[in-house]
Amino acid sequence: MTSFTIILALLALAVVAGVLIYNALVTKKNLVEEGWSGIETQLKRRADLIPNLVETVKGYAGHERDVFDRVTRLRAETLKSGTVQERAEKEGLLTGAIGRLMAVAEAYPQLRASESFIALQRDLSAIEDQIQLARRYYNGTVRNLNIAIESFPSNLVAQTFSFRKAEFFEIEDTHDRALPKVSFDTAR
Repeated sequence: MTSFTIILALLALAVVAGVLIYNALVTKKNLVEEGWSGIETQLKRRADLIPNLVETVKGYAGHERDVFDRVTRLRAETLKSGTVQERAEKEGLLTGAIGRLMAVAEAYPQLRASESFIALQRDLSAIEDQIQLARRYYNGTVRNLNIAIESFPSNLVAQTFSFRKAEFFEIEDTHDRALPKVSFDTAR
Protein backbone atom coordinates (compact mmCIF):
# COMPACT_ATOMS: atom_id res chain seq x y z
CA MET A 1 0.00 0.00 0.00
CA THR A 2 2.82 2.47 0.76
CA SER A 3 4.55 1.89 -2.60
CA PHE A 4 1.21 2.56 -4.32
CA THR A 5 0.82 5.78 -2.33
CA ILE A 6 4.35 6.87 -3.20
CA ILE A 7 3.77 6.17 -6.90
CA LEU A 8 0.46 8.03 -6.77
CA ALA A 9 2.11 10.99 -5.00
CA LEU A 10 4.92 11.09 -7.58
CA LEU A 11 2.41 10.96 -10.41
CA ALA A 12 0.39 13.79 -8.84
CA LEU A 13 3.59 15.80 -8.38
CA ALA A 14 4.51 15.27 -12.05
CA VAL A 15 1.04 16.42 -13.17
CA VAL A 16 1.21 19.52 -10.96
CA ALA A 17 4.73 20.31 -12.28
CA GLY A 18 3.49 19.85 -15.86
CA VAL A 19 0.57 22.20 -15.27
CA LEU A 20 2.83 24.82 -13.70
CA ILE A 21 5.31 24.59 -16.57
CA TYR A 22 2.50 24.78 -19.14
CA ASN A 23 1.06 27.87 -17.45
CA ALA A 24 4.50 29.50 -17.34
CA LEU A 25 4.96 28.84 -21.07
CA VAL A 26 1.51 30.30 -21.83
CA THR A 27 2.40 33.39 -19.78
CA LYS A 28 5.70 33.82 -21.63
CA LYS A 29 3.98 33.36 -25.02
CA ASN A 30 1.40 35.99 -24.12
CA LEU A 31 4.12 38.40 -23.01
CA VAL A 32 5.80 37.96 -26.41
CA GLU A 33 2.49 38.75 -28.13
CA GLU A 34 2.02 41.78 -25.89
CA GLY A 35 5.54 42.94 -26.72
CA TRP A 36 4.92 42.56 -30.44
CA SER A 37 1.69 44.52 -30.08
CA GLY A 38 3.67 47.34 -28.45
CA ILE A 39 6.13 47.40 -31.35
CA GLU A 40 3.32 47.43 -33.90
CA THR A 41 1.61 50.30 -32.10
CA GLN A 42 4.75 52.43 -32.20
CA LEU A 43 5.52 51.49 -35.79
CA LYS A 44 1.98 52.47 -36.76
CA ARG A 45 2.41 55.83 -35.02
CA ARG A 46 5.60 56.38 -37.01
CA ALA A 47 3.94 55.27 -40.25
CA ASP A 48 1.10 57.73 -39.60
CA LEU A 49 3.60 60.56 -39.06
CA ILE A 50 5.61 59.89 -42.24
CA PRO A 51 3.12 61.36 -44.78
CA ASN A 52 3.07 64.66 -42.85
CA LEU A 53 6.86 64.70 -42.71
CA VAL A 54 7.18 63.96 -46.43
CA GLU A 55 4.65 66.65 -47.36
CA THR A 56 6.36 69.23 -45.15
CA VAL A 57 9.79 68.55 -46.64
CA LYS A 58 8.32 68.30 -50.14
CA GLY A 59 6.98 71.83 -49.78
CA TYR A 60 10.55 73.13 -49.47
CA ALA A 61 12.47 70.57 -51.52
CA GLY A 62 10.08 69.40 -54.22
CA HIS A 63 12.85 68.34 -56.61
CA GLU A 64 14.03 65.53 -54.26
CA ARG A 65 11.41 63.22 -55.76
CA ASP A 66 13.34 59.93 -55.45
CA VAL A 67 13.78 60.38 -51.68
CA PHE A 68 10.06 61.04 -51.19
CA ASP A 69 9.05 58.12 -53.39
CA ARG A 70 11.37 55.73 -51.53
CA VAL A 71 10.06 56.75 -48.11
CA THR A 72 6.46 56.46 -49.29
CA ARG A 73 7.03 53.06 -50.94
CA LEU A 74 8.87 51.65 -47.92
CA ARG A 75 6.13 52.90 -45.59
CA ALA A 76 3.55 50.97 -47.62
CA GLU A 77 5.75 47.85 -47.67
CA THR A 78 6.26 47.85 -43.91
CA LEU A 79 2.54 47.96 -43.30
CA LYS A 80 2.13 44.82 -45.45
CA SER A 81 5.02 42.85 -43.87
CA GLY A 82 4.04 39.47 -42.45
CA THR A 83 6.67 37.86 -40.25
CA VAL A 84 8.76 39.51 -37.56
CA GLN A 85 11.87 39.07 -39.70
CA GLU A 86 10.22 40.68 -42.77
CA ARG A 87 8.95 43.54 -40.66
CA ALA A 88 12.36 44.11 -39.07
CA GLU A 89 14.01 44.17 -42.49
CA LYS A 90 11.50 46.62 -43.94
CA GLU A 91 11.59 48.82 -40.84
CA GLY A 92 15.39 48.98 -41.08
CA LEU A 93 15.12 50.14 -44.69
CA LEU A 94 12.45 52.68 -43.75
CA THR A 95 14.58 54.04 -40.91
CA GLY A 96 17.44 54.56 -43.38
CA ALA A 97 15.13 56.28 -45.86
CA ILE A 98 13.81 58.59 -43.13
CA GLY A 99 17.42 59.41 -42.27
CA ARG A 100 18.05 60.38 -45.91
CA LEU A 101 14.88 62.48 -45.87
CA MET A 102 16.13 64.29 -42.78
CA ALA A 103 19.50 64.82 -44.49
CA VAL A 104 17.69 66.45 -47.42
CA ALA A 105 15.88 68.68 -44.93
CA GLU A 106 19.22 69.81 -43.48
CA ALA A 107 20.02 71.50 -46.80
CA TYR A 108 17.06 73.88 -46.41
CA PRO A 109 17.50 76.41 -43.58
CA GLN A 110 13.94 77.74 -43.95
CA LEU A 111 12.60 74.21 -43.54
CA ARG A 112 14.71 73.59 -40.44
CA ALA A 113 13.25 76.77 -38.95
CA SER A 114 9.66 75.80 -39.79
CA GLU A 115 7.57 75.19 -36.67
CA SER A 116 5.70 72.31 -38.26
CA PHE A 117 8.96 70.62 -39.30
CA ILE A 118 10.42 71.10 -35.83
CA ALA A 119 7.28 69.58 -34.27
CA LEU A 120 7.40 66.64 -36.70
CA GLN A 121 11.09 66.10 -35.93
CA ARG A 122 10.37 66.13 -32.20
CA ASP A 123 7.46 63.69 -32.61
CA LEU A 124 9.53 61.38 -34.81
CA SER A 125 12.36 61.40 -32.29
CA ALA A 126 9.97 60.55 -29.44
CA ILE A 127 8.41 57.73 -31.47
CA GLU A 128 11.85 56.33 -32.35
CA ASP A 129 12.67 56.25 -28.64
CA GLN A 130 9.41 54.40 -27.94
CA ILE A 131 10.14 51.93 -30.75
CA GLN A 132 13.53 51.17 -29.20
CA LEU A 133 11.94 50.61 -25.79
CA ALA A 134 9.27 48.36 -27.32
CA ARG A 135 11.93 46.38 -29.23
CA ARG A 136 13.97 45.82 -26.08
CA TYR A 137 10.88 44.68 -24.17
CA TYR A 138 9.79 42.38 -27.00
CA ASN A 139 13.26 40.87 -27.44
CA GLY A 140 13.48 40.27 -23.68
CA THR A 141 10.20 38.38 -23.68
CA VAL A 142 11.28 36.40 -26.74
CA ARG A 143 14.53 35.49 -24.97
CA ASN A 144 12.62 34.28 -21.89
CA LEU A 145 10.18 32.22 -23.96
CA ASN A 146 12.93 30.68 -26.07
CA ILE A 147 14.98 29.76 -23.00
CA ALA A 148 11.94 28.08 -21.44
CA ILE A 149 11.20 26.18 -24.65
CA GLU A 150 14.77 24.90 -24.86
CA SER A 151 15.36 24.16 -21.15
CA PHE A 152 14.66 20.87 -19.41
CA PRO A 153 12.03 19.91 -18.23
CA SER A 154 9.93 22.68 -19.77
CA ASN A 155 11.08 21.60 -23.23
CA LEU A 156 9.13 18.36 -22.77
CA VAL A 157 5.92 20.28 -22.09
CA ALA A 158 6.71 22.75 -24.90
CA GLN A 159 7.14 19.92 -27.41
CA THR A 160 4.01 18.16 -26.21
CA PHE A 161 1.86 21.27 -26.65
CA SER A 162 3.63 22.59 -29.79
CA PHE A 163 5.11 25.77 -28.35
CA ARG A 164 7.45 27.35 -30.91
CA LYS A 165 10.40 29.65 -30.48
CA ALA A 166 9.68 33.28 -31.34
CA GLU A 167 11.78 35.47 -33.64
CA PHE A 168 13.79 38.38 -32.34
CA PHE A 169 13.17 41.82 -33.82
CA GLU A 170 16.68 42.55 -35.06
CA ILE A 171 18.32 45.07 -37.31
CA GLU A 172 19.70 43.14 -40.26
CA ASP A 173 21.79 45.86 -41.92
CA THR A 174 25.28 45.93 -40.39
CA HIS A 175 25.55 49.65 -41.29
CA ASP A 176 22.58 50.32 -39.01
CA ARG A 177 24.42 48.60 -36.15
CA ALA A 178 27.55 50.70 -36.58
CA LEU A 179 28.16 53.54 -34.19
CA PRO A 180 27.57 56.94 -35.76
CA LYS A 181 30.65 59.03 -36.47
CA VAL A 182 30.64 62.28 -34.57
CA SER A 183 32.92 65.13 -35.43
CA PHE A 184 33.11 68.49 -33.80
CA ASP A 185 33.47 71.53 -36.00
CA THR A 186 36.03 73.71 -34.22
CA ALA A 187 35.49 76.60 -36.65
CA ARG A 188 32.28 77.64 -34.91
